[in-house]
Amino acid sequence: MPQHAYRSIPKPRELPFVGSVHRRFRSPLHFFEELKQKCGDAARFSIFNERFVLFSDPALVNEVLVTKQHSFRKGKALEGARDFLGNSLLVSEGQEHAQQRKLIQPAFHHGRIVGYAQMMAEKSRQWTELRHPGEELDMATQMNRLTLAVVGETLFGSEVESEAHDIAESLTTIIENFNRMLLPFWRLLRRLPTSGNRRLKEAQERLDATIFRLISQRRKDGRDHGDLLSMLLAAEDAENPQKRLTDSEVRDQAMTLFIAGHETTANALAWTWHLLSQHEEVRVKMKAEIDAVLGPDRLPNLEDTRRLPYTTAVLSESMRLFPPVWVVGRRALEDVSIGDYEVPRRTIVIVSQYIIHRDERYWPNATEFRPERWLDKEAEAKRPKFAYFPFGGGARICIGEAFAWTEGVIMLAVMARRWRFEAVPGHVVAIRPTVTLRPKHGLKMIVREA
Repeated sequence: MPQHAYRSIPKPRELPFVGSVHRRFRSPLHFFEELKQKCGDAARFSIFNERFVLFSDPALVNEVLVTKQHSFRKGKALEGARDFLGNSLLVSEGQEHAQQRKLIQPAFHHGRIVGYAQMMAEKSRQWTELRHPGEELDMATQMNRLTLAVVGETLFGSEVESEAHDIAESLTTIIENFNRMLLPFWRLLRRLPTSGNRRLKEAQERLDATIFRLISQRRKDGRDHGDLLSMLLAAEDAENPQKRLTDSEVRDQAMTLFIAGHETTANALAWTWHLLSQHEEVRVKMKAEIDAVLGPDRLPNLEDTRRLPYTTAVLSESMRLFPPVWVVGRRALEDVSIGDYEVPRRTIVIVSQYIIHRDERYWPNATEFRPERWLDKEAEAKRPKFAYFPFGGGARICIGEAFAWTEGVIMLAVMARRWRFEAVPGHVVAIRPTVTLRPKHGLKMIVREA
């Protein structure tokens, strides 16, 4: 099709520059919802001389993430994230990304997930046994700590629970700065002697100290522990087999997996408990399934997760309404056509799980929490591929997807069998959209017998 036949992407006149900046950074979910409402499945806007396009059609998402993925690279936020993540799997590009993925993939093979599942169940059991009726908890914080313990043990073979508080605070500081990485002159701004920048620097230093300590201990130990850290330390350079990864290169990959390996699952679980507290009939049905499959005290294994379809549906529906990663960005490397729209070179293309997961065209009664929709195979077969993509898609689909599904279902099964969690009266629940969807004020809940 000749170039002139393609449509340009509309820009709503109602969103002037100042309004766009304010709404994008203060209320990004509402900003994107407004763009879609005013412009449909394709809308453009500009911030600080950067051109953006929001696509909200699954077919267009498929082109961006799959069929024309080579015309794009990572978006602006992750360009800034290199300051913290180095040149790791999350931010590397092209052949280098493919090589890194090949290096890390064995840590997530089926055989290892079997062992991870046992660890996940045991950590969940330990957490469950510490609870008592009437106890008040922030479930967002609790799930963060629990998944941090799992990622520390399963991927790095090291107990980090004694440092969990400091690590969790440091990770929160870094994650909540991701929006700042979209600002112009980000690297200059972070050099200013502000209290926020000092906290950010201290957070990075704490995490670096933890990871470099683990690396140093493992190098001195010299044994292969069969975990990801051992794999990274033993990895050879593809072009020079005698060359091993440096401590800094190992640190970059480890830092990325520390963040990605627990943050997303923690948020998914936290929002799931919130939704279950509002839908008692769903919780009762889920518990009945768990009891029927596991009995009163047997811990679940990987095979059991396939025998818990309703529990899996609960988690799926939770991640539909509150996708842990709610937006994906890509920068166009060249002029490219997406559908019948023109996307000029260097434009940042945005696709939002949050927006598409709540689209009535693909999800009738989209704002309702209805796990049963995942048991309707006929309706599921009719939905477009990218009507649901909590783990992204294409060559950059989350490497830990199987790990996350296993962890989520196992933790729900172990905890829900014994306890339910009741919302604290008067506690305000709101969304804080950073790089993930975090509960803005936490999720204060009271422990009750299931």
